[in-house]
Amino acid sequence: MQVRVPAAPGHLRLLPLAALLIGNAALAMGPWFVRLADSGPVSAGFWRVALALPVLALLARANRQPLTGIPRGVVLAVLIGGVLFGLDIASWHIGIGFTRLANAALFGNAGSIVLLVWAFIAWRRLPKGREWAALVFALGGAAILMGRSFEISVRTLYGDLFCLLAGILYAGYLLILQDARKVLGSWALLTWSALGSIPVLLGIALALGEPGWPADWTPVVGLFVSSQLIGQGCLVYALRHFSPLVIGIALLTQPAVAALAGWLSFGEVLTGTDLLGVALVGSALVLAKVAGESTPSGPAGRTTA
Repeated sequence: MQVRVPAAPGHLRLLPLAALLIGNAALAMGPWFVRLADSGPVSAGFWRVALALPVLALLARANRQPLTGIPRGVVLAVLIGGVLFGLDIASWHIGIGFTRLANAALFGNAGSIVLLVWAFIAWRRLPKGREWAALVFALGGAAILMGRSFEISVRTLYGDLFCLLAGILYAGYLLILQDARKVLGSWALLTWSALGSIPVLLGIALALGEPGWPADWTPVVGLFVSSQLIGQGCLVYALRHFSPLVIGIALLTQPAVAALAGWLSFGEVLTGTDLLGVALVGSALVLAKVAGESTPSGPAGRTTA
């Protein structure tokens, strides 16, 4: 006799979807808080990770993920990954100060496409099918957005380049941690990674002469809550429930929310040409997510920044 398993109640089926959308929207508010912080962009990144460290450690312990007794090679790899993550945050936060928030959200997530390109190099093969489409859309959209930034100001173009560099550094961070993720739980990995990121961010902030101690803690705490607690927490819960296609489409929430915040707070208006560039890069991110199902590195969005 066949036993029919009752379907989950409607509100339980909607919960992962709500978490996915809320997580992406919360991450999209990160650049807005960085722009408002009076501590300097890299100092804001330092406090964001420093405030998250005890929370990550507690989550690791609550989920019975060991923080000690880990092989030295794994710890070293995670710390090196943390250094790259610190450089990623520093580059991204500096770029946010010079470019439009929508551009920052898009180029900051370029790691998905970088990982796809890395897979071609590792497999020693050329792209095919939708992989070509992802690359063509990414290059075309990036050229449009950077050309428009150059029309506005050279400083805006510099901002785009810093955010693009952040996406490349984030891809390197994920690649270095690829093997460590098989040994460590996610919260333990993020805890050790934060230990590698904090001194890097502090050193860069001091070298740039940033104030370090905020006069107004509201934007810094808001950045920590939006990017680490709500954004990361919701996505860690939601990602296991969806295919890469759905995750990629939900990722487009980030530039949409960032563009709205930029328009309301800083008067950043996107023209029709800008929207075409956003659409192309956004489509490339979705295609990279889908193509990433068959790549060894598994392209991922910015879920830990």
